[in-house]
Amino acid sequence: MKLTLIASLGSFVTALLITGGALYYSFNIITQSRKDIYVLDGNIPVLVRQTNMDVNREVEYKSHVNFFHLLFFTLPPDDEFMKNNIAKSMYLIDESGLTEYNNLKEKGYYNAILASSASLSIQTDSIQINLDEQTFSYYGIQRIERETSILKRQLITTGSFKDVQRSGNNPHGCLITNWKTVLNKDLDSITKSRF
Repeated sequence: MKLTLIASLGSFVTALLITGGALYYSFNIITQSRKDIYVLDGNIPVLVRQTNMDVNREVEYKSHVNFFHLLFFTLPPDDEFMKNNIAKSMYLIDESGLTEYNNLKEKGYYNAILASSASLSIQTDSIQINLDEQTFSYYGIQRIERETSILKRQLITTGSFKDVQRSGNNPHGCLITNWKTVLNKDLDSITKSRF
């Protein structure tokens, strides 16, 4: 009788352990499979993995800073295009961006671009991110092309950033704060030859 009871209890405990192990293993497999995402490339499914948001945060900050500068400083002689770019850039920055925009507008900067048919573009040299202090330094070269000349200017800006909720207008979930231009000086001026 004792032997039967011990064998029964042993079988029951063993069954519980096997069932618990199987449930734990199944739960882990399901949790891992939920992190797998398939993206269609044409008709071919490609497996991608979900990662923690913090893994690529520095890259996202750099992309955000770069995107803001491209929008704010790429200005063709087209009033509507300039307004659209500036409006898009304002979603990426706090009131320091609007203050800079208003200062440039008051000085006639945008009217001068339209009047001279100048085309402005910017090329990023580098972006330094300090994650501990949540600050950045942007280094770039601005190219101002007019009918008679091409001017290159060195541009250095600094600022801070903070995390905000992601949206269609701010896909990186980042807001530039305390933005200011540290250096904006002429590097090179080339006079175009006329034929």
